[in-house]
Amino acid sequence: MTYESVNPSTGKLLKTYPEISDAQLEQALATAAAAFGQWKNVGYEQRAVIIHKAAALMQRHVDDFARLATQDMGKRISEARGEVTFSADILSYYAKHAEKDLAPKKLHPKVGKAHMQASPLGVLFCVEPWNFPYYQLARIAGPHLMSGNTVVVKHAGIVPQVAIAFEQLLLDAGAPKGVYTNLLISHAQSDRVIDDPRIAAVCLTGSVAAGRSIAARAGQNIKKTSMELGGADAFIVLEDADLDKAIPWAVWGRMFNAGQTCCASKRFIVLDAIADTFLARFRAALEALQPGDPMDEATTHGPLSSEAALVQLLGQVDVAVKHGARVVMGGKRMDRPGAYMQATILTDVAKDNPAFRDEFFGPVAMFFRVKDEAAAVALANDSDFGLGGCVFTRDAERGLRVATAVETGMMFINNIDWSDAELPFGGIKASGYGRELGDMGIQEFVNWKLVRTANHAAPA
Repeated sequence: MTYESVNPSTGKLLKTYPEISDAQLEQALATAAAAFGQWKNVGYEQRAVIIHKAAALMQRHVDDFARLATQDMGKRISEARGEVTFSADILSYYAKHAEKDLAPKKLHPKVGKAHMQASPLGVLFCVEPWNFPYYQLARIAGPHLMSGNTVVVKHAGIVPQVAIAFEQLLLDAGAPKGVYTNLLISHAQSDRVIDDPRIAAVCLTGSVAAGRSIAARAGQNIKKTSMELGGADAFIVLEDADLDKAIPWAVWGRMFNAGQTCCASKRFIVLDAIADTFLARFRAALEALQPGDPMDEATTHGPLSSEAALVQLLGQVDVAVKHGARVVMGGKRMDRPGAYMQATILTDVAKDNPAFRDEFFGPVAMFFRVKDEAAAVALANDSDFGLGGCVFTRDAERGLRVATAVETGMMFINNIDWSDAELPFGGIKASGYGRELGDMGIQEFVNWKLVRTANHAAPA
């Protein structure tokens, strides 16, 4: 594959990076395995010094790191700064909480004493996407390095500058060579990494297709995996919702990161009683967004990550329309240089339309009218995905009832505040399995070993 930094707001090629050779890959894996032999014996306090320093360096150089994300994948500069800051917070969180989260757990057997104790698995292979190029790395580096594992990472081909910068960040913070390693490798080399006996486990954030492929290969090697895949999250609006709160969240939920978020709001399910009002206000709010250079603070509608991403999204909209969907607004690329797509709303998406099952990874919203709460929940659950979702209502009990009934890994009531460092993140169904962040995130790739002491005689 090609590792290229192409500015999606201009189409200009900035830098190209060659894949490493098989010999270089072998050296990298050997170094990571050797580093694990040392790193697993480093105490939490010593690891925390390094991870805290990495967080501090990110905070100190927010603008420098943010600029690389904007250049590589077009993230608006204000969003890029926010991502860098959040990534630093994640590193700090695990530096502070890892020892507590992995402390031995006392058990109470009928005879003797017992406890569970955590130990790292080894070298982890992590395959990460471009849409949140720092955050995805921080949420593997923070927990898994603090737990004593070492990490080798294949980052997305369009964000090489970010990938290289994050590895250098950890080296600058004092991480021994091989504790965190960025790999510029091909798909064939990636398969060999999964097969390599020095790799203890594999995690992926990416597409469903990538998840099937990587999970299958890891399974053949009896290796533990975690998968954070796509989503088609429902944004449910009940008739008693406060639209002054719901509309801004709807715009943010669909348009944050140019709509390129696994847990973005993608299916807007609104009760009939307020459907017309919601749709009119939602459309007006989307029309008010200002496209422009993602480095310009005034820009509120940035480009997609690449020309290929734009072409794919346009193709999905065309297929949806051919199968009966109606375009309420947008549906086309913008008449300007770069990979810019109009904010788009689709209605009349029937169940036999391919769009009904699709994930639109960009500024395309599907709008559905339903008659009542039960119909809203049924439609929300009629999805191959199960990552997140939200419900807006003034009735707290009703909101909890809907949140409980929707089949996802995460539900939000009157907000879509997806991630805090202490909150587990992940989904079910085709959205994958496992959790990242919080205490569950750090426990994904450790061995909880049972240790029991008892002095009774063996059974006769």
